This record gives sequence, C-alpha cells and structure tokens, in this order.
Amino acid sequence: MAKRLSNEGTIGEVLKQFIEKNKLQSGMDKIDVQDAWKSLMGNGVNTYTKEVVLKGSTLYVSLTSAVLRQELSYGKEKIIKMINEEIGKEVVTDVILR
Repeated sequence: MAKRLSNEGTIGEVLKQFIEKNKLQSGMDKIDVQDAWKSLMGNGVNTYTKEVVLKGSTLYVSLTSAVLRQELSYGKEKIIKMINEEIGKEVVTDVILR
C-alpha cells in the first residue's frame, strides 16, 4: 500500500515531493525551457521557431529562417545564460540551432 503524505504542508511542498517521488523533474524542466524560450525571444523569433526540445542538457531549436539561425548562433552563450536565469537553475549547457 502506498505511503500517505502528511496533511501538514503547503501545496508547493506537497507538489515538490510528488515531483521528486515520481521522477517528473526532467519533464518539468522541458516545459520550463520551452516557456522560457517563448518569453525571452519575443514574437519576432517565435514566428520563425518551429520546435524547441530539451534533450539532456542540450537545447535543440528548429528555425525556419537561415538568417535568424545565423544571427542567433553568435549569441549562444547569452541565450544559455538567459534561459538558465529565467528558470532559476542550470538546466541548459548547450544550444543547437537547426
């Protein structure tokens, strides 16, 4: 029978325990990275963004514009830093633009 959690605790604490117990953190990180990309890059970049996928600690971004891909490639380190700051922890270590 499953162990019951105590009823004393905030919702945030209970959700954190649930995520840790069920090993859902990697999935939550993927969603957080996608949301961070959308909010940080703005409408201009998002219109040319086809797909944002986090595999391990590498962020793969599919773009429909070769010019934009080239421009963003110059600022990979800044993109990594901005996304990690937005999330609040170091999740992304590399960005691959396709």
